[in-house]
Amino acid sequence: MPDQRKRSLQLRKDNGFLRPGDETVTDLRILTGRRMDLVAARTRTVNRLRAQLTDTFPGLERALDLTNTGPLTLLTGYQTPAAIRRTGKKRLETWLRNRKVLRSDRIAEAAWEAAGRQYSSLPREKLTSQMVYTLAREVMALNQQVAELDKAIEARFREHRDFEVITSMPGLGVILGAEFLAAAGGDMSLFGTPDRLAGFDGVAPVPRGSGKISGNLRRPRRYNRRLQRVLHLRVVQHPKL
Repeated sequence: MPDQRKRSLQLRKDNGFLRPGDETVTDLRILTGRRMDLVAARTRTVNRLRAQLTDTFPGLERALDLTNTGPLTLLTGYQTPAAIRRTGKKRLETWLRNRKVLRSDRIAEAAWEAAGRQYSSLPREKLTSQMVYTLAREVMALNQQVAELDKAIEARFREHRDFEVITSMPGLGVILGAEFLAAAGGDMSLFGTPDRLAGFDGVAPVPRGSGKISGNLRRPRRYNRRLQRVLHLRVVQHPKL
């Protein structure tokens, strides 16, 4: 029984360091965690929206970037080729411009050309159109929530003493920098060396030796996955690093 209790009280060794009283890092951990949830929800919703358009209006799905506000605004008013053809390119452009859509002329032209290539009306088009409208509104709402959260993250991040240092690192902007700080725990001096930081985020191999065998390395099994994600995105967005 004492041994079991001792094991149950052991702390995980892959937890991050967190200085007592570092409220900025604690807040950033909460805010960036919420942002990750919203971005994941937006990705799922965009994928569902693409699937619905692919079934009924594939040309428009290929022509538009469904993560941007302009194309999403278009889908809240027009979801079918017939509706776009009836409206006409000029009226469609005016409709978008009245809703403050940037590059409304390009979006209207892309939608008009896609509608001109499809004259067939597919089954369940009315129901699918309603679903496209609903999903487009959901993505726009999620975009707004992410944008508001980004402002909150930047404002809180700027209050930290290491803001200028972290954001000056190549590949780390405000959002990735805030995620890096939240995942690392807020005090880089606690790691001591770059090698220890590399081991903490799982990018450095760990020794796997026993007895007289030495020099064997293996991929670490326990590491901070959130920090590894930040460093992975840093390299993906800036391949020259």
